[in-house]
Amino acid sequence: MVKLNWNGKNESKKEFLKNHISFPFQIIETHQTSRRKSNNLKLMEKRENLLIWGDNKLIMSSLLADYAGKIRLIYIDPPFATGGDFNFKILIGENNSIDKLAYNDKWKKGLDYYLNFIYNRLILMKELLAKNGSIYIHIDWHVSHYIKLMMDEIFGIENFRNEIIWFYPAASAKTRRFFIRSFDAILYYTKSDDYIFNDDPNIYMEYSNRVKNALKKDEKGIFYYRGGSHDGKKLSRKVYITKKGIFPRDVWNDIPYIRANTAEYQGFSTQKPERLLKRIILASTNASDIVADFFCGSGTTLVVAEKLGRNWIGSDITTHAIHMTRKRLLDIYNSNDILNWNSKYEKNVRPYKILSLEKNSKKKKIPKEFLSKQIVIEEESKISDKPFFKVDIKKYGKKIVIELINYVIPYLDSISNIVKKKIEKWTDWIDYWAIDFNNQNDPLNNMWVSYRTPKSRKLKLIADPFNYEKKGNYKILIKAINIFGFETVQNYEIEIN
Repeated sequence: MVKLNWNGKNESKKEFLKNHISFPFQIIETHQTSRRKSNNLKLMEKRENLLIWGDNKLIMSSLLADYAGKIRLIYIDPPFATGGDFNFKILIGENNSIDKLAYNDKWKKGLDYYLNFIYNRLILMKELLAKNGSIYIHIDWHVSHYIKLMMDEIFGIENFRNEIIWFYPAASAKTRRFFIRSFDAILYYTKSDDYIFNDDPNIYMEYSNRVKNALKKDEKGIFYYRGGSHDGKKLSRKVYITKKGIFPRDVWNDIPYIRANTAEYQGFSTQKPERLLKRIILASTNASDIVADFFCGSGTTLVVAEKLGRNWIGSDITTHAIHMTRKRLLDIYNSNDILNWNSKYEKNVRPYKILSLEKNSKKKKIPKEFLSKQIVIEEESKISDKPFFKVDIKKYGKKIVIELINYVIPYLDSISNIVKKKIEKWTDWIDYWAIDFNNQNDPLNNMWVSYRTPKSRKLKLIADPFNYEKKGNYKILIKAINIFGFETVQNYEIEIN
């Protein structure tokens, strides 16, 4: 077999295997789940859906104890080594926005460093993948040829199934110096020759316009005429169709990329369409299988897996991606039904947890582009005071009503005027707030929440009334997340008579 070699490959592999260790997870937040008496997490006690913040190499290594050989499908859309920057929009209040760097795809240490980055993670993915599982790697022309050789080595050339071309029209073409690039490649491999692949009508591609225009109907059903000839005579016969399209080829030209005016738009520059993931997930999994995306970005894979009744695990290294995915899952009720795109989904997300590694000690910082020019890099550490908020809690017997009445940024003088000019009122700082009405010294269990989405910018400041069933003393936990992703959690004691 031909193998790809690069500087540092062998040393990196030895170092990786030597440091192949597991770290414990900690729960950041739960959504619509029953409480646990302890924060200790045994992941396989229940098939819980997980959204995990942190370095995916450490996360995957830590998942091995419970998930090795358990994940049926892995889809990843990793960095492409493009040398560029990719942004997402921070939406402010009801009317304003500002661009924020989502991730930097510049590899200062060179291509060798990028290849080590991908290689070590693919080795872990193979360990997590079930024997009859599949992996799809979404990539483009920059490094697809390197990744193909890498996948041949790790998964075996005999387990290569397809190079799928996702063709989409270029939004604009500024060059006349080469042919316009308008496709991505998706490398599809399986772990073995025994793998799941479903002939599901929901993955089919539409008939061509020629066929659609030629369709007719009689008492037996819908048909078209197929031409031919014999002995110089033109012949035709009726071909009756039973499915709404054709089995997919390896060139997918029927799925448009995300535009700002589409319902699923999240303001994330590399966001992939839900219908792209629908085809992959339906083809390579069955109901209740585990689907994983370790570069989950805006959360498309997890949202589609949720709509299709699959269990899911997602991770990302940025808190903004985790927060965007959290809101997208919470708002799934208002999104398109993946199997009937012109209808709303109209189901709530199933229980899930947001986790991080206990090793993860990264401190959140205000993005430098949002700081005033007077604040030098060395002074960033001085911005240590957390924002705080004020609430009004009213009691009516066993019922309470909580209102958010103020939010204060203590380091306001350090914020750039570009940002401050877009803040019209104090509520504009807030992107999300949630309440746990009966906390038992656990992480916040989300019992009520209000948040902004790209399509709905209103924020409810008065929570729905909550009724306690019994008298007693209760602890209320309230979390607010601002436009920079900073979380503030405050607790309150209340007595119900």
